[in-house]
Parts: sequence; C-alpha cells; structure tokens
Amino acid sequence: MSYGYIGSMKTQPGKREDVVAILLSGLDGLQQVGCIQYTVGVSQSDDVTIWVSEVWRSKEQHDASLQLPEVKDAIGRAMPMLTGDFTSEETTVQGGIGL
Repeated sequence: MSYGYIGSMKTQPGKREDVVAILLSGLDGLQQVGCIQYTVGVSQSDDVTIWVSEVWRSKEQHDASLQLPEVKDAIGRAMPMLTGDFTSEETTVQGGIGL
C-alpha cells in the first residue's frame, strides 16, 4: 500500500497565490524520489487556505523528500507567508483513479 498525506495551510492575506506558485515549482524532483501524486488546491470558501494531497510509494520516501535542497528552499520561501495554522492527516492509500 502507498503512503498518503493530506494537509492544509493558511496564508497571510494576499499571499495565497504566491505560496501556490512555490508549492507547484520543482515537481519533477518529487516524482524522481517516489511521489506518485501531488495536488495543490485552494479553498472556495476563503482566500487564505491551501490544501495539498500527496501519494508516495512509502512514508520513508516522503520523509526523505523533505531533505531535498529544492524542497528545503521552497519551504523557506513559503514559511514567512504562512500563518502557522496547519492541519495534516497521514493515510494508507487503498486505490483510486490515477494511481
């Protein structure tokens, strides 16, 4: 079974699109280290919430991806634009379209 991660974050007002752009940059590197699916969405009910959904071959590959230089750089650029309000859920992926 694959490892799934679903999370949300809230941005400072007016910064959501900037953070989305950062989250969507450099996706080729994620695929090379075991990412099967990575999507970024924005809330339709407010203008500050971002949702990220990921599927990985394993939790270990997900955790290792956080050490990639481009991922560390993206996190560093995004953090000042975030409020610190995060949610997350780890899942065991059972299947679905595109997997």
